[in-house]
Amino acid sequence: MLWACVLLPQLALDAVLRRQPDPDAPLALVGGSAQLRTLHAVNPAAAHAGLKAGMRLTAALALLQDFAMVEHDAQAEARWQRFLAAWAYRHSSLVSAQWPGCLVLEVRASFQLLGPWPRIEARLREELAALGFVHRIAMAPTPRAARVLAGLRDGLAVSQSGAMQELLDKVPVRRAVLPEGTGERLHRMGIRDLRTLRGLPRDSVRRRFGLELLEHLDRLYGTADDALSYYAPPDHFDARVELGYEVESHTALLFPLRRMIGDLCTYLSIRDGGVQRFVLRLEHEGAHTDVDVGLLAAEREPAMLFELTRNRLERVQIPKPVVALRLLARELPPFVPASRDLFDVRAQQSLPWPQLRERLRARLGDDAVYRVAPAGDPRPERAWRRVDGGDACIGDAPARPPRPLWLLPQPVPLRDPHPRIVSGPERLESGWWDGDDARRDYYVLETARGQHAWAFTPAGERDGWMLHGWFA
Repeated sequence: MLWACVLLPQLALDAVLRRQPDPDAPLALVGGSAQLRTLHAVNPAAAHAGLKAGMRLTAALALLQDFAMVEHDAQAEARWQRFLAAWAYRHSSLVSAQWPGCLVLEVRASFQLLGPWPRIEARLREELAALGFVHRIAMAPTPRAARVLAGLRDGLAVSQSGAMQELLDKVPVRRAVLPEGTGERLHRMGIRDLRTLRGLPRDSVRRRFGLELLEHLDRLYGTADDALSYYAPPDHFDARVELGYEVESHTALLFPLRRMIGDLCTYLSIRDGGVQRFVLRLEHEGAHTDVDVGLLAAEREPAMLFELTRNRLERVQIPKPVVALRLLARELPPFVPASRDLFDVRAQQSLPWPQLRERLRARLGDDAVYRVAPAGDPRPERAWRRVDGGDACIGDAPARPPRPLWLLPQPVPLRDPHPRIVSGPERLESGWWDGDDARRDYYVLETARGQHAWAFTPAGERDGWMLHGWFA
C-alpha cells in the first residue's frame, strides 16, 4: 500500500476565510475563557500587523484595533474535517480522518484509474485550492510516515520501504509526531532523532514511556499493521453557515449560498449521485424561513443549482434579519447524465433542455412548466392530460385524423358566410358517462381568406359552424 497524507495546517482558519467576502482583510479566531481571551489563529493580513496565535486579545487590540474576530469552534473544525474526508473519498475508498488536522488516504489502488502519483497529487492540490484550504501533501508506504513527512516538507514522496526507513531515521524526535508530547521529553534527555530512539532497549523505553510509544514506532516504520478508522460517507447533506451579522437583503446572502451549493455538489460527486429536492433554511432570531427547491430530475451542476436557488430565494419575502444559512438535502437519487452527441453542435450560449426547464420553473413557478400526455378521451378539450415530473413515461397518442396545432380554449362561432369544406365529417359521440355529452360533426374548412379552420356542427346538420381550432 501507499498512503498520501493531506496536512491541513490552518483548517479552522480556512473554514472561516472561505466564507468571507474579503478574505484578505485582517481576521483572527478568538478562543479561551471570558476572563482570558486569546488568539487561536490569524490570517496573513493580521500576522503582517503583528498579531500571532497565542497572543492575548487585549494585546492584539493594542496593536491593531480594526480586525475581524470570529469565535473558534472546535466542533465546526471537526465538521469541516469530515467534509474534506468526504471530498477525499472520491479519490480513494480508504480514507481516515482519525488524526486532527490531516487526512490519510490509500492511493496505490487509484493509480490504474487516476494515473501515477504526480497526476493524483496535482489533482488533489487543484481541488483543495478551489475549495479554499491551505495544505501540505506527502506520500509514504505507511500512513504515519506520510503524516510525518508532510510536516517535514511539502511534496515529499517515498514509495519504497527501505528508503522510507532511512529517511525516518533522520527525523528529529520533536517533529516525529510522537504520542503525548514524548518528543520534547526525549529531546531534553539528549535523544535527537528516531535512529537513536530505535537503538535504545525496548524494555527500557516501555518502562519509562509506556507501550504506546513502541507501538507507534512499529506502525510508523511498517513493522506492525496500523488499524485505522475509515471514513464512511453519510446518507444526507447538512451544512450550516453563521453569518456573524444580520442580513436583510437577498444580495448579501448570495456569496455564502454559492459556497454552500459548491460544497453540496462536491458531496454529490463523491457519492456519484444527484439531488432532486433540498431546503435552504434562513435562520432568524428564534425562527426560520424555509426555501424549498425541487427539481423534476436529479442534478448536480453547481452553476445550475445556484441559479435555481437564487431565483427561488429572490421570490421569498424575508420577514426578519437572517443570522445563519443552513442547507439540507436528504433526497439524493442516482445521477444519470444527459446523453449528448459526440460532435455537439449546440450553440455556446444556449442551455440544455433540463437546465432551461428548471430555470423556467424557478422563475415562473412550479405549476407554470409541465409535460403534456395524450389521453384516451376523444373530446378535443379532454384529449390530453398534464404530467408532472420528468421521469414519467408518455405513450403514443391514439390514431386519429389530423388535429390543429392551435386549439381554442372554448369553441366560438365561425364568422365566415361561405366556408368551403375540405374534408369531413368526423363524427364525435362521447361524454355520456360524465354528464358532458358531446355529439358533433367535425370538418376541415377553408375560409374566404384561405385559412384552414377546424369547426363542427351538431350531428347531422350543416349550419351553425363553431370554430374549435386553426391549422398552421
